[in-house]
Amino acid sequence: MRTYTELKTINEVDRMIQEHALSFLYISKTNCSVCHALLPKIQQMMIRFPEIEFGHVNADEIEAIAGHFSIFTVPVLLLFGDGKELVREARFVHVDELEDKLEKIYSLFLK
Repeated sequence: MRTYTELKTINEVDRMIQEHALSFLYISKTNCSVCHALLPKIQQMMIRFPEIEFGHVNADEIEAIAGHFSIFTVPVLLLFGDGKELVREARFVHVDELEDKLEKIYSLFLK
């Protein structure tokens, strides 16, 4: 499984997004069973995309993240390219469909 960077502040999140051509953000909460079940699947999927910076935010620890990204539920998965949001998936995520989206974007950015 691929590891991720645990982000503890909004500034760390923004810095990650700005400093990497592609960055993927997984936002969850401590008591969210869907979040905990989905994370290992996403970690496994992210092995295929080593050039994407992978970060995790616990929305219970950074409550302002919800307003910062207009989040109304968790988990939320966000892919950023050159600082712009390209993909947003929330709550019930189809991993295969997400992987297809990432594959297309990944191949475009790495040309």
